[in-house]
Amino acid sequence: MSKVKTERDIFKGQVKELEEALDEAELRSHILTHLSKADYKPPTWLTKKKKKSTGVVCTILSDTHFDEVVKPEEIQFRNEYNREIAVKRLEAYFQKIILLTNEYVTGIDYEGIVLFLGGDIFSGDIHEELSETNEDTMLASIVFWTEQVAAGITLLSEHFNYVHIPCVVGNHGRRSRKPRHKLRVKDNFDWFLSKTLEQRFIDNDKVTFDVATGADLIVNVQDTTYLLTHGDQAKGGGGIGGIWPPLMRMVAKKRQNTNFDYMVLGHFHQLIMAPSSGFLLNGSLKGYDEYASIGNFAFEAPQQALWINVPGKGVLWQTALLVED
Repeated sequence: MSKVKTERDIFKGQVKELEEALDEAELRSHILTHLSKADYKPPTWLTKKKKKSTGVVCTILSDTHFDEVVKPEEIQFRNEYNREIAVKRLEAYFQKIILLTNEYVTGIDYEGIVLFLGGDIFSGDIHEELSETNEDTMLASIVFWTEQVAAGITLLSEHFNYVHIPCVVGNHGRRSRKPRHKLRVKDNFDWFLSKTLEQRFIDNDKVTFDVATGADLIVNVQDTTYLLTHGDQAKGGGGIGGIWPPLMRMVAKKRQNTNFDYMVLGHFHQLIMAPSSGFLLNGSLKGYDEYASIGNFAFEAPQQALWINVPGKGVLWQTALLVED
């Protein structure tokens, strides 16, 4: 009888686990269905013709790697990163957008701002070492950073007439250990954050989102066409030419199937703004880390890209937003 009772208890436990898994799956399905309902309607202000002095501020926020922990003693004290530091850098990023466009780049009637979300917002759990050292669990990280990014978007909406936010996912936010091609977007925490933010601002007429359903996203700004992608599709970069050959190959390959003026991307944690070569490569909010140190990559300060788009000229002026004083 004791054996039967033991087996019965085991079966009861298994049934309970299955019921809990089913409840979790139904909840996840409900959330994803709810988040997927929003239809994208391109904002008219982005493409309508304006006088020559009207410009659009463009900036990209990517490779923030929120809640990753970088210990200074492991990288010759070149950098440090954790949630507290990330909050300060994110705040500095949004504040400097306002400062530069209000005090330094003047004489242009800004129609609005385009905030490209370029992926790798979270470091995720794709490596065992990240799971061991991250500041919090992924779900808790999403809850915390949704509020922080939403605060920055609110700040932008208070200083610009319109805020448009195109979004793609990175490679770090995926739920699977190996990169995937099918369901790449909806199985990524970057997508979940973008859709959550979109729902947060659904009643704000000044803020619009365009969340990509694939790896790439075409964004029309006035008479200029941008291709937003994360950048992990570019392979190589270890030779003497560095990252330039892979990026130039990627621009050429993308133009086989898509017409665009500039490719906007991140992933490599190097800020290279080369509009004449067809691309704008973003830096990283996280900055120098253990991977860069062991790989003997050159040090680069935490920074993000900003530029002004003007009709007839495209990228008129570009700069780096240094987020660490």
